[in-house]
Amino acid sequence: MVAVSSKKIVLPFIVAAVCMNSNPNLPLSLCADLLCLYHLSPAESGKYLLCGLATDRSEESAYQGVCRRMAAAEPLTAFSRWYLYAIHGYFCEVMFTAAWEFVVNFNWKFPGVTSVWALFIYGTSILIVEKMYLYLKDKCHILVRCFIYTLWTYLWEFTTGLILRQFNACPWDYSQFDFDFMGLITLEYAIPWFCASFIMEQLVIRNTLRLRFDETAEPGAPTVPVALANGHVKTD
Repeated sequence: MVAVSSKKIVLPFIVAAVCMNSNPNLPLSLCADLLCLYHLSPAESGKYLLCGLATDRSEESAYQGVCRRMAAAEPLTAFSRWYLYAIHGYFCEVMFTAAWEFVVNFNWKFPGVTSVWALFIYGTSILIVEKMYLYLKDKCHILVRCFIYTLWTYLWEFTTGLILRQFNACPWDYSQFDFDFMGLITLEYAIPWFCASFIMEQLVIRNTLRLRFDETAEPGAPTVPVALANGHVKTD
């Protein structure tokens, strides 16, 4: 006979009770995350949550469906996030160069330009900034974080530009600016990089980290929204 720890049996019930009884408005996903600390399977987590939530068969069925959907949703992989960051950086560079061309030359054609190298440069850089954000978000103010991101951007731009220049492949040249260094970086871009760092953290990184991938969903199938009322699943 396999011995079962009393802690593993009792603690999940305590977690479920605290989650659902002491604070009925607590999000269901947070309770599931707490139960996962005890290395419970999605089915077991759902069972414990149902003990504190379901009052009849119809509610039990609804909560089981919610638990299954929560269990199926997984955070995006590092490569998936890198891909989104790369596309974001690529798009922003095209839009920035188009806007620059309009402001400087009043060109209504808005010719935005970039390089395929920008996909690797931006994707990798923002993925590293993501790690910085997760480490620094509770340690320093957002303005300090954006200053750190800006310093990193200059370092990364200089490093990648210097490497690409060895192969005559560097797609940018700041030699025409007054405060450039080796044509690879320029102080005139400090404020734009700082503002871009703020947008990158608040809109791009934070929202990307919220995305979830449902491995059980069929391609093209409509999603089934989970109707909530005061933190509880609506049932008929």
